[in-house]
Amino acid sequence: MPELPDVTAYVESLERRIGGTRLLEVKLFNPFLLRTAVPPITTANGKRVASISRLGKRIVIGLEDELFLVVHLMIAGRLHWPGKKTRNTLALLEFESGTLSLTEAGSKRRASLHLVQGEAALRAMDPGGVEVLEIDLATFRAKLQSENHTLKRALTDPRLFSGIGNAYSDEILHRAKLSPIALTKDLPDEDIARLYAATRAVLEEWIGRLRTDAFPEKVTAFREEMAVHGRYGKPCPVCGAPVQRIVYAENETNYCARCQTGGRILADRALSRLLKKSWPRSIDELP
Repeated sequence: MPELPDVTAYVESLERRIGGTRLLEVKLFNPFLLRTAVPPITTANGKRVASISRLGKRIVIGLEDELFLVVHLMIAGRLHWPGKKTRNTLALLEFESGTLSLTEAGSKRRASLHLVQGEAALRAMDPGGVEVLEIDLATFRAKLQSENHTLKRALTDPRLFSGIGNAYSDEILHRAKLSPIALTKDLPDEDIARLYAATRAVLEEWIGRLRTDAFPEKVTAFREEMAVHGRYGKPCPVCGAPVQRIVYAENETNYCARCQTGGRILADRALSRLLKKSWPRSIDELP
């Protein structure tokens, strides 16, 4: 799923291509993409683009008359410029300057498009998480410890922090040298300060890496330059130990046992139950 750095790259690229231009027509090819009925989607036709922004992991195209097209790409949705209709195309947005296409790979239709009117309606779509790059350490600490969760869950909770998901939370926790299952209420002040610094550094670095004049076509949660995310079994770039994982539902958490958990291998619910006594307890027990 595109997260804060990736969505920022989309927003900046769209601003250069469609900012100030007129949206000629929205063409929908899948009835499940549009999640709102009022105002009707045809209301957006002919309106000029007034702003482009990010709302968590959503892209907001602001139009005249306080209309807002809100795009949530979810896991497999992607934007393309210049766009054209293919078998995976869910919608085409035709602007004076060119056509933006929204596609979604696979058979599951999770990507969404909303058309809302008014700032209040747009704010109602905001889960409420703070922007980590815009807050101080005290605010970060207060948000982090407002509920008692694991660090992984807290960082990816959109009600707490805006725009951080599975991929960048792995990178942040590795940079901070903290366990993904450490509890927020138990975290000492020095660890919170380190997590705050790591969160800002990782997000800023990846925004810089992804910032380019080209339209971002290769948006992926798995990048070769990442330290641990999507790198199960590969060497940690800091200590060389094999990256570990915890698999749950459709997600997995990647971490370095030596850098983050004092050498302890965290239990994978399915695999550790299967292996029972054979489940390795530390990085040194691995073959």
